[in-house]
Amino acid sequence: MAVIKPFKAIRPTEDKASFVATRSYEEYAKDELKSVLKYNPFSFLHIINPGFKFHKNISGKERFKLVHNRYLEFLEDNIFLKEESPCFYLYQISKGDFRTLGFFCACSVVDYRNDVIKKHEDTIQHREKLFADYLDTVGFNAEPVLMTYTDDQAISALLAQEASKAPEYNFTTTDKYNHQLWKIDELETIEQLKKAFANIEALYIADGHHRSASSNLLADKKKAENKGHTGNEAYNFFMTYLIPESEIKIYEFNRMVKDLNGLSKEEFLIKLDELFRIEKKEDGLYKPSQKHHFSMYLDGEFYSLYLRRTFYQFTDALSELDTQILYKTILEPILGIHDLRKDKRISYGYGKHNIIKMKDSIDRGEFAVGFSLVPTTMNEIKAIADAGLVMPPKSTYIEPKLRSGLTIYEF
Repeated sequence: MAVIKPFKAIRPTEDKASFVATRSYEEYAKDELKSVLKYNPFSFLHIINPGFKFHKNISGKERFKLVHNRYLEFLEDNIFLKEESPCFYLYQISKGDFRTLGFFCACSVVDYRNDVIKKHEDTIQHREKLFADYLDTVGFNAEPVLMTYTDDQAISALLAQEASKAPEYNFTTTDKYNHQLWKIDELETIEQLKKAFANIEALYIADGHHRSASSNLLADKKKAENKGHTGNEAYNFFMTYLIPESEIKIYEFNRMVKDLNGLSKEEFLIKLDELFRIEKKEDGLYKPSQKHHFSMYLDGEFYSLYLRRTFYQFTDALSELDTQILYKTILEPILGIHDLRKDKRISYGYGKHNIIKMKDSIDRGEFAVGFSLVPTTMNEIKAIADAGLVMPPKSTYIEPKLRSGLTIYEF
């Protein structure tokens, strides 16, 4: 059963929360990053980009130590406050008809090891170790792992009750998303949530497989160093944001390949015909509408590809996944894409208007062919995780995307 734990967050003072919170570092264009660092002294980006203070690019262990120093400065300057007692933190993100309500808590590395916390992606060992070293040096984590659980009426009622109160933070960011955060500090409510999650059989990682793996690695290291280890130390847990699975939003990644692996257009279509029923689409942009059905853009034209099931065998949950089908029927055997992570001939795109971007990039000659899929479902993710299988890279683009710096977990 799932263990959740309240924690004493380090978080921005109320008047500075909107200035501190940032998107993921990788999402910032170079000019935007420079502008934020120059004009917003409270941005969490100053902590994770400490070289800005010295007008120098700094990396490795030196950067880790300076991140720790900038963090201490934010505490010394009262930009951050330290919570006096352990809390859960309810957090809602909304924009238009999009809304997700969940809460920050600490989850157990023991649950991660025992498969109570389920995974569906592979991790890369050197990235695990690098982030574990980072965490060990800086002494905190500001990027929660996004996890989901089966919808539960009792949990939803508790969270709705807390959300009816006045929030600690209520601000809107420049991308027009509204952010609200409530502190759950009443012992009775905390115990009710903990008991409710004791009935939840599994938690599923939606985003943050490397962060989870690194936290597990760090816990092993800290345990070996601590002769008085009890299992209750902060390093035995890691910060997560838990939301019910009905509020996870999953979008597809398109695939674009630079060439046809030496085939002519006609030769390529003939090979596809062995496994797919192919129809040329005459009317504008074309997206697939159901599983095992793909859209392809090639030489200025859209095609629909319907899988011929007599020539493809479903053997497990992974074999039924559209990203796996595309890989096993087209990308690997026909186009020669063997390593989906490292092959520079393939690129991925996501977003509401990405099929237009895919078409434009192919029309410009940057790629030869593109494929569009329907989004993976939460049930598919759970089936693969429950079976201990691994999805192909870029199978899901998941929202919500969380801001860094709103709650920080210290080790």
